[in-house]
Amino acid sequence: MPVTSKPPGRRERNKQEKLDRITAAAAELFAKYGVEDVTTQQIADKADIGTGTLFLYAKTKGELLLLVQNTNYAEALERGRAHAETIKDPLDAVMSIVRPIVECNRTQIDNGRYYLREMVFGDPTEPHHNAALSIVGQTEEAVAAILDRERPPGTGDPATTARIVSAIMFVSMAASGNAGLDLEALVQNIRKQISLLIRR
Repeated sequence: MPVTSKPPGRRERNKQEKLDRITAAAAELFAKYGVEDVTTQQIADKADIGTGTLFLYAKTKGELLLLVQNTNYAEALERGRAHAETIKDPLDAVMSIVRPIVECNRTQIDNGRYYLREMVFGDPTEPHHNAALSIVGQTEEAVAAILDRERPPGTGDPATTARIVSAIMFVSMAASGNAGLDLEALVQNIRKQISLLIRR
C-alpha cells in the first residue's frame, strides 16, 4: 500500500497562517516605506499578532526582510535558469540568470542593499539567512552548469568562475557608488565585468 502523508494538523495550519500574515504584512510595509522606516511593532500590528509572536518567526527586521525577499530571489533565479536553457551563447545565458536577480534586488534599492548586507553579515544560525545563502549557491550552480556545457574538456574550472560571477553581481548590487544607476546601466556594468571572464 502506498504511504500517504497526513494533512497538516490544526497547530501546523495555524503556524503557517500566521507566517503567511507576517510575510504579507512585512512585504507590504517594506515595499511602501523601506525597511529602515518600518518597525517590528508596525509589522505585528498589520499582521494582527503580538510582537512576542512575531519574534517566534523572526527576531529582527533583517530576518523579516530575508523571509520576504528569499521567495522573490528564488523565483527570479528559476525564471533566469529557464531562460538560460534556450540560449547557446554562454555570456548571454549567464546574463539571463543574472538579470532577473538584479531586477529583484532593484525593485526597492535600499531594501535590496539591506538584504545583501543581512545575507552576508547576518546570523549564520538563523534559518532565513541559511535560505538566502542557499539561493546564492543555487545561482552559482546554475552559472557553472552553463559554463561547463560550452568548455572544451580539461579547460577551466566552471565552479570557481561561477563564484567570481556571483561576487561581481552581488558586489555591484551592494556598492554605494552604484546606488544611483538605473537597472539597465547596472546590468551593463555587470555584463562588462563578466565578459572579461567568459570568452565568446
